[in-house]
Amino acid sequence: MTAHAQHWRVRIALVTDTYTPQVNGVTTVVVRIANVLREFGHKVVVVAPRYPGHPAADSHELRIPSVSFPPYPAIRLSVPKFGAVARFLDPFEPNVVHVATEGPLGLTGRRYAVRRGIPLVTSYHTNFPQYARHYRAGILEPLVWKWLRWFHRPAVLTQTPGEAVASELERRGIGRPIVWGRGVDTGHFNPGRRSAGWRRWLAGGDDTAIVLHVGRLAREKNIDVLADAWIAARARVGQRATFVIAGEGPERRRLLAHLPWVRQLGFLDRDKLADVYASADICVLPSRTETCGLVALEAMASGLAVVAADAGGFRESITHRRSGLLVSPDDAVGFASEILSLVIAPQRRAEIATGARAGAVARDVAPENLQLLKQYASAAGLAGAGVAPFAA
Repeated sequence: MTAHAQHWRVRIALVTDTYTPQVNGVTTVVVRIANVLREFGHKVVVVAPRYPGHPAADSHELRIPSVSFPPYPAIRLSVPKFGAVARFLDPFEPNVVHVATEGPLGLTGRRYAVRRGIPLVTSYHTNFPQYARHYRAGILEPLVWKWLRWFHRPAVLTQTPGEAVASELERRGIGRPIVWGRGVDTGHFNPGRRSAGWRRWLAGGDDTAIVLHVGRLAREKNIDVLADAWIAARARVGQRATFVIAGEGPERRRLLAHLPWVRQLGFLDRDKLADVYASADICVLPSRTETCGLVALEAMASGLAVVAADAGGFRESITHRRSGLLVSPDDAVGFASEILSLVIAPQRRAEIATGARAGAVARDVAPENLQLLKQYASAAGLAGAGVAPFAA
C-alpha cells in the first residue's frame, strides 16, 4: 500500500473469542486488522482468550483465561469478565469497539461498547443457522436468527465477507451489513513457495499429484462427502496421486478411520501452510457453510486448481472451469470425477491454476485494507474530515 500524509488517528479495541495461536479464518482476519491498523499508525488493543502456554504478547493484549469446549476441545471459551475488560479498555479510550465473534468475549465487548456509548462494529464470519442444521438442531434455527438480530442490533456496521451472506443479513434485519474480509495476501500465498522437499516428503515423486484438503475437520465442513469422494478418486487414480489433510477437529479420528492412507499434517502455522499449499496441485473443499471460503482464495493464490462446493462464498471466489471447479455440495461422485480429470490432465490443471492465481490477485488485501480504515473513520465520526486514512 502507498502511504500518504496522516491527518487523524483512530483507537480501535478488537474483541474476539478466537486468536493466536489458533489457526482459523476468524483469527486470520483479526490478526490482519490489527496489523493493518498498526502499519498505518493507528492504535489497537486486543481482548482475546488465553491459551495454555501462550500469555499476552505485550501490554496491548488482554488475555482472559479459557477452558476447553467439551464437544470440541480445540475451541476454548473464556468466562466473561466485564470488570477486567473495562479496566483494560477504559485507559485506552477507544474510538471504536470491534467485536469479531458472537461468543462470551464478544458479548463482553458488546456490553462494554453499549454501556460506554462507544461506536460498535461487529463481524459475521460463522454461519450459525446452517451449523444448527448440520448438528441436527434445525428446530433451533429461528432462535439463532433471533439471537443474531439482538447481538448485532447496536452495531453501526457489521462486516461479513460474502455478498450472499450480506444480502441474507439485510433481508433478516441483522445489523448494517457491509462486505469486507475476503481479501487474500497474495504475497504470502504464492506459487513461488513451491518446495521440492515438501513434495518429496508428501508424494515421493514429481509425477505424483498432491491432492490437498485444508480446514477444520468437523461435521459442518461436509467431511463425509470429502471421504467418499477421495475413496472413489483413489480407486481410479491409484499411485498417480497422494492425498493430504492439513487440519484438526472433532471428526478427525472418524475421518481417518475411513481414509487410513491419507497423510495427516494437523494444524500448520501460516508459513508452513503457505509452503504446503504451493507444493500441492489440487485442493478439495466440499463445505457448504462458508461465508467467504478464504481457504479457497489462499489455495488459488498459491497456484492450485481448486475443486469446491457450489455453495456459499466459494461461488463468489471461483469462476467455474476458469479459476476452479464447482461441484454440487453433496455430489461425492462429481468431486471424484473432477479430481480424476485434473490428475490425469496436467495441462488442464495448469491452465486452471493460472486462472486461479489471477482470480486471487484480483482479491488482494491491499484495496480492502484501505476500505477498512475508511470504515473505522466513518464509525468513529471522522468520515467528513476529507483527509487520507493512512499514515506517512
